[in-house]
Amino acid sequence: MEWFPEERKQYILDQLKSNGKVQVTTLSEHFAVTTETIRRDLDVLEKEGVVKRVYGGAVLTRYPHGEPSLPNRKSIMEKEKRRIGKKAADLIQDGTTIAIDVGTTVLELASAIKNKENITILTNSLPVATILVEALNRKDFSGDVILLGGQINPAQYSLTGRLTEMVLGNFIVDQAFISVGGVSLKNGITDYDMNEAMMSKAMIEAAKEIIVLSDHSKLGVDAFCKICPIEDVNAIVCTTDMPGSWKESKLFQNINWIIAD
Repeated sequence: MEWFPEERKQYILDQLKSNGKVQVTTLSEHFAVTTETIRRDLDVLEKEGVVKRVYGGAVLTRYPHGEPSLPNRKSIMEKEKRRIGKKAADLIQDGTTIAIDVGTTVLELASAIKNKENITILTNSLPVATILVEALNRKDFSGDVILLGGQINPAQYSLTGRLTEMVLGNFIVDQAFISVGGVSLKNGITDYDMNEAMMSKAMIEAAKEIIVLSDHSKLGVDAFCKICPIEDVNAIVCTTDMPGSWKESKLFQNINWIIAD
């Protein structure tokens, strides 16, 4: 079967949305074309700003038709997210109060919270709250879980809106764990959903320490909505080292870059 370039590009995008990354050799075998042909396809997609080339393939940098629903994103970068979640959970101390926003990476954080004593967790994520309640019943940790009320966003399984922000405004927390759509020097921390971005911003305003959770595919990406400048962040948990060009920036001087190895 002969594939036209546009058909190859659409297939590549579908694979990226399902898996978060593609390999040149795998695509070459699938289409029965040379690796040079696939590299040219990826070069075109990179120029369009849809993908970012990495060694041996490419990763998704933005969603052409809006961010998929939460269930459809769970399998993307799943192993990386699990590592990030476990590393982030290590930052939680006994007796502290934390806020967790919405996303697939924070689901892994919620699952990794174990052996913590007397912690209080605020969240506007229905799946995060469910995971935490089940963990409380198993006595994986002790403390309280507060689900912030508001209007339900069915695509993201979350609670957002003015009411949710008003409820959150009554609290001050030690740490806010923020799952993001993009991290860049120019536009800082960004996300795709306007209402989710507003909630993340409210959590940041309520927190003494801001911890961003980001897999490597989100580095250098600008999503639709701004959450906060990069210099407002205290720590970033990622599976790769900070990009070399960022190390020279004064914006990162006070940020603790934590590699989830």
